[in-house]
Parts: sequence; C-alpha cells; structure tokens
Amino acid sequence: MHSFLRSIGFGTIKSRQEEEKLIKLVLDNASERQIVRLGEERSIEELYMEVADETGIIVRGETDKSGEFHPSHYFPVHRGQILSTEEAVFINKRVDTDAFTGMCDDYRIGVSLIFYVQNSVDIWKHPILRKDRSRYPIYLSAMSGEGKILLPVMKSKQQKEKVKNDLKIRSALISEAKQGNQEAMQSLTMDDIDQYAQVSRRIRREDVYSIVETSFIPFGSESDNYTVLGYITCVEKFENRYTKEEFYVLSLSCNEIEFEVCVNAADLFGEPEVGRRFRGNVWMQGKIEV
Repeated sequence: MHSFLRSIGFGTIKSRQEEEKLIKLVLDNASERQIVRLGEERSIEELYMEVADETGIIVRGETDKSGEFHPSHYFPVHRGQILSTEEAVFINKRVDTDAFTGMCDDYRIGVSLIFYVQNSVDIWKHPILRKDRSRYPIYLSAMSGEGKILLPVMKSKQQKEKVKNDLKIRSALISEAKQGNQEAMQSLTMDDIDQYAQVSRRIRREDVYSIVETSFIPFGSESDNYTVLGYITCVEKFENRYTKEEFYVLSLSCNEIEFEVCVNAADLFGEPEVGRRFRGNVWMQGKIEV
C-alpha cells in the first residue's frame, strides 16, 4: 500500500482489499490513458484518474498481445504548476519498477536534488533522455504524510534582499568550486566557519527555527524523501471527489526553490496562511517537460 495515499484524501484505505478496489476504480474511471510499445512482446501503459484539480492517481503496468492490462504499481500524483528549476537533469531507471528517478544539482539547496519522475511514459518514448544529461524545465511537487505550520521570521526588506544576494553569491561559489576553483573553495570554507560561529552564539538564546528560516534536508533511507521547511506562498484546499476528504495544496518557497506540497487536512497541525512556514517530511516528485 502506498504510504502517501492520505496526502490526496485516501486516508481510509487500510487493507489489501481496499487497495485493489481503488486500483479497479482507477481502471474504470481513468480520464487519461497513455501507452508506449517497447517491442513486439511488451507495452507499458499508464492510466490516470483525477480526484481534484491536477491531482489524482496513476496506475502503471503492461499490456499483453491480447490487449489485457496487467497493473504493476500505482502512486498518488499532483501535477505541479510552478517551474522549479531548469538545471541539467540525469535520469535513471528504478530497479523495482518501470519508473525513473531524476537527479539535478541545484546549487540553491546545496545537495543533489533527487525526485520521482511523474511522466515516465514520456521518458520511455524519448530514449535519448536517459543518455543525454541536458537542461529541461522541471515542475516539482511533493506528498506529505504530516506537517506543521510555523510562524515566519520577521525581517526588514533590506534583510530579505541581503539573504537573496548572499544565496546567489553562494550558488556561484559552489559552481566555481565544483570546477576546481581553489579560491571559491576557500571562500566557502570561511563562510561555513563564520556561520557555525554565529549559530553557536545564537542557539544559546534563540529557537532553532528563528535561526534557520528554510531548509531542504534528505530524510530516511529513500533517496527522494526530504524534510523541508519553507515559506507558504499560496494555499488551496480541495475535496477528494470520491472520499470527500479534504486536503491542502501548499505552494512553498524553500531555499528560493518553489514547489507544491499535498497534505491531508487532518494531518496538518496549525492553520496554513500565506507568509507562514510549513515543515514536514515529503516524497518529492517532478515532471520533466520534454
């Protein structure tokens, strides 16, 4: 059973029988259907059922010679509407399913960003994408099992501009350092030492979330799971048209990267509003526009 079904309003599914009913529901009510042939003997097919605007479930599997569809896996999906990054992306096939993960180095977050590719059928249709590491628009979204709403950090306009400029400078230094620039490496090392000293002084009298405004940290053993802390830029509330459960779609700005997060209303602690912050563990997805 998929861990993030709750995120889009399927919190009542607890057993294998209910899961099979859900898959049958998708097969009977699919609004979109895509198929790609991988030879005479094998075809991969994908069915999508929408439960709210740009949100639904994808069932993927194989179609045999007789045209019968055999589902292999499914996952909840939210098709992000915000362009998150246009960095070069490396696409790798997963070993367990006919799906792909994408990885790109966006210097704004300081780590390699790994995400589950939503539109795997498009990747199968364009084999060159799996070999050529090129720049493509990527629309990120995420599923959260639970989250908390935190108050923002009060800053003046000048302080906000300084944070943005510092992030741009740091991103440029990281890029130079990866190319072997020794001066950039030394500058980054000195910045890290200064930041460590400042945090060590402030943590004695301040809460950690007043020091750390946003963060993007790998979480657990899965490569596409993260703990995120970001500012809310838009709040939308939807109702799953099949279960009538309510869930939020929150647009976040995290380390200057923007993406959307789905979270069940019952699993969100606090009242989400624009300007406040969201903190939670998420499963990162992304659509690569080809």
